[in-house]
Amino acid sequence: MKEPSIKKNFVYSTAYQILNVITPFITAPYVSRVLGAEGIGIQSYTASVQYIFLLIASLGTLSYGSREISMHRDDVNERSKLFWEIELMVICTTGIALFGWVFLCLFSPRYKIFYCVLSIGIFANMFDITWFFNGIEQFKLTVIRNSAFKIIGIVLLFIFIKSKDDLLLYIFITAFTSLLSNVSLWPYMKRYVVKVDFRKLSFKRHFKETLVYFIPTIATSVYTVLDKTLLGLITSDVAQNGYYQQAEKIINLAKSVVFTAINSVVGVRNAYLFAEKRFDEIHKKIAISFNYIFFMGFGCCFGIMGVAKTFVPFFFGPGYDQVVGLLYLFSPIIVIIGISNCLGSQYYTPCGKRKESTNYLIAGSVVNLILNLLMIPRFGAEGAAIASVIAETVVSVLYVKFSCGYGNISVLLKTGGKKMLAGIFMFCIVFYLNRLQMNSLLLLAIQVAVGCSVYVAFLLVTRDVWTQSMFEKVWRKVKHG
Repeated sequence: MKEPSIKKNFVYSTAYQILNVITPFITAPYVSRVLGAEGIGIQSYTASVQYIFLLIASLGTLSYGSREISMHRDDVNERSKLFWEIELMVICTTGIALFGWVFLCLFSPRYKIFYCVLSIGIFANMFDITWFFNGIEQFKLTVIRNSAFKIIGIVLLFIFIKSKDDLLLYIFITAFTSLLSNVSLWPYMKRYVVKVDFRKLSFKRHFKETLVYFIPTIATSVYTVLDKTLLGLITSDVAQNGYYQQAEKIINLAKSVVFTAINSVVGVRNAYLFAEKRFDEIHKKIAISFNYIFFMGFGCCFGIMGVAKTFVPFFFGPGYDQVVGLLYLFSPIIVIIGISNCLGSQYYTPCGKRKESTNYLIAGSVVNLILNLLMIPRFGAEGAAIASVIAETVVSVLYVKFSCGYGNISVLLKTGGKKMLAGIFMFCIVFYLNRLQMNSLLLLAIQVAVGCSVYVAFLLVTRDVWTQSMFEKVWRKVKHG
């Protein structure tokens, strides 16, 4: 099989992440005003419960499946066999998850109707084969299909969601477009998979291996989903979930820009490079990735903190003032998760060190769970945010400490030091601009423009090597067309 272009795949992956970033900017202001904090809170809480069942349904196949397919992408017979073994196992685990979901619907009268609609999203998991296309590095196909159905979902949202009474319809549109998106990839399978003898398929090995991936996924979910679940259970105030969800939404957008695209592309390639024992190339790719992650991460972190006072009321409308404080608390997590995600996606997973990775994630999960139980009753959503930041810091420290030189602390400080100082300097200037009395949109535009200019200028003046290199490349392309 011809080796895919990592640059093209990065462009496709980045394009999709940009769409993911743009989408909430289009939909969130409308949805937050139409559904209100309580409606957003109900959606957030029920979706967090659904996610737990989706974890059971997927059983770690997203990472494991991509890795296995990537390592055997040049052998059409082996990758076809692997595909059906993993996919049939997913169908079975999804069926088990749906069985448990039925009981949840029966014994949860308050949210029963919402859970019934969300069952569509769990059923859709049976048809999710993006892990296969990621494994063979066919990002163009998945990006185009997913983008098309995301746009369809946006159009349907604006056509049909008109009041707080449309919350159920909003949840249905989200779940159903997900199902259609997953199903739409299946017609392309005949290009990449040949017929296999189903009698010779073996599931036992995969079940054991996916459990190795499933455990860290569960551990991660403790501080990505359980916080919202505990907020709903402990505070009994769905509005707290609504505030937390909106703050987390902005942070997740930043995270997708900072590291999701580059890690998804480079991580798959590194699995192939580890199989080929090309370790020097892996070191170089991880070093480049850290430079990119720190550049984008510190910029987004301090940028969000700087514009929060102007951005939140403009973007979400009245009644979301608590989100401003949550963004101040949450923003550092962009860089913190960027470190652990880079090492997890580009080193620990590709080289097969899932056991070590699992241990670090479990440690972070335990810290997060304990802090959530201690802090949510007293501080609500703010307590959950602080718990998440501390837990992610614990995980990142462990990832770096035991990464066998792929994430040396001194190198990280050297790589990120100037970028952090640039971010702090930018924050001071952008935050001061909040004093200006003018139209919110105009003020926000000025803050973003000034912030970006100051951030890049600071790095160029202090001679940050990576920033200078990128600036020169961009300048040459602009100059010579």
